Amino acid sequence: MRLQRAQLGLLAALAATIPVSVFAAEIALALGVLVFAARLLRREARLEPTPLDAPLLAFAVWTLLAASFAANPRAAHEDTKELVLFAVFYLAANVLSRAPDRERVLAALLMGGIALGASMVADHLVLGHDTLARRPSGFLGHWMSASGVVMGVLVAAAARLALGPARRPRPRDAWLAVALLAGVGVVALLDRAGAGVLPTRLFVAALATGAIALALSGRAAVRAAGDLLPWVALPVTAWALVISQTRNAWVGAVVGLAVVAVMRAPRLLWALAATVAVLLLVRPTAVTSRLTITDQSSIDRYYQWQAGVDMIVDKPVFGQGPGMILTAYPGYRWPEAPNPDTPHLHNNALQIAATRGLPGLAFFAWWMVVALATALAEARRARVDSPAGWPAVAALGGLVAILMAGMFEYNLGDSEVLMLALLLTSLPFARRRERAGV
Repeated sequence: MRLQRAQLGLLAALAATIPVSVFAAEIALALGVLVFAARLLRREARLEPTPLDAPLLAFAVWTLLAASFAANPRAAHEDTKELVLFAVFYLAANVLSRAPDRERVLAALLMGGIALGASMVADHLVLGHDTLARRPSGFLGHWMSASGVVMGVLVAAAARLALGPARRPRPRDAWLAVALLAGVGVVALLDRAGAGVLPTRLFVAALATGAIALALSGRAAVRAAGDLLPWVALPVTAWALVISQTRNAWVGAVVGLAVVAVMRAPRLLWALAATVAVLLLVRPTAVTSRLTITDQSSIDRYYQWQAGVDMIVDKPVFGQGPGMILTAYPGYRWPEAPNPDTPHLHNNALQIAATRGLPGLAFFAWWMVVALATALAEARRARVDSPAGWPAVAALGGLVAILMAGMFEYNLGDSEVLMLALLLTSLPFARRRERAGV
């Protein structure tokens, strides 16, 4: 039982730190895997098969094969290290087979999302990160990663408010959210003063510790504070998403929120449409300046996609190899392309097909179809089961949002977004385990 609680706490720390620190999240994942292995050895847990095993294994094996046939196998194999992040799915699917545990881990994710969103807003207001060349990225290293994660958290928060337990927020329960926002504000001010990375590291450590406490505490005041988090996460992440000026995340968020609206009540689509219309009428500069497809970034994406198709035609079986786009692109670049090089092709499907061949794309599609089908089935059941079923809707909306955004960005190439996607993917499978009594 102690190991099981430790595993739950580490998964909560993982969920909370995905939005703020890849390094911290990977440490939590490594420790969680070690605890899970100990539980397996002591026969306190079982590694149950899932419908996702075959596509994940096929995709991983083909990725390694593609790396072996790349022009630079050593560099290509180095790029395949993110395959170890698949452990997030298996760890979470095992740990989250109880509804209260799913609630607590998702509350930890909302904590991290609030921290990331607030730090992006602080970047914008305090540090002046308000241009396309210097967009707010918060705790993460790049604005694309930051916008992809806040997009997923935004959809999860909306699912919690739309389908979760109906609990009215009380001012006295706001202490946790206030502490998060205050901590982010202090870090931003110290960053502006040139205090270095120490305040950020201390904040991340405190966030992970708080997430563990939130997951393991039985106190009513702590649970009530967790219930208030989605009310704060929704506006904070929405604000951060707008000022990120990241169009692919905007598209993903709108579609993901539409999925949540349909699962709750289709008439809510009118409310979503009204919100978008009001945003367009207000015409904030961060939005209106990006409503174009004739800018250099859009034009470059078009020619990158053309080069990607040429790469696939040239090497349809194993592709160029993982991580090889930057090296291979100059040989396929169309003369009209504005930029001479690119590290990826700004599209998940094209990137995977170009680096792993058409079989790799087929295995990826298999993986996504199984994940979405399971999420859809559990989301439909959640509508009639109980409010505790909202994580399945969050999973469905979040995965759809990530895939839609991935039509214009290789977002699954970001460790933060990939870990978030795997965490969300695990939720419907964990619900199935709960019903099966595993």
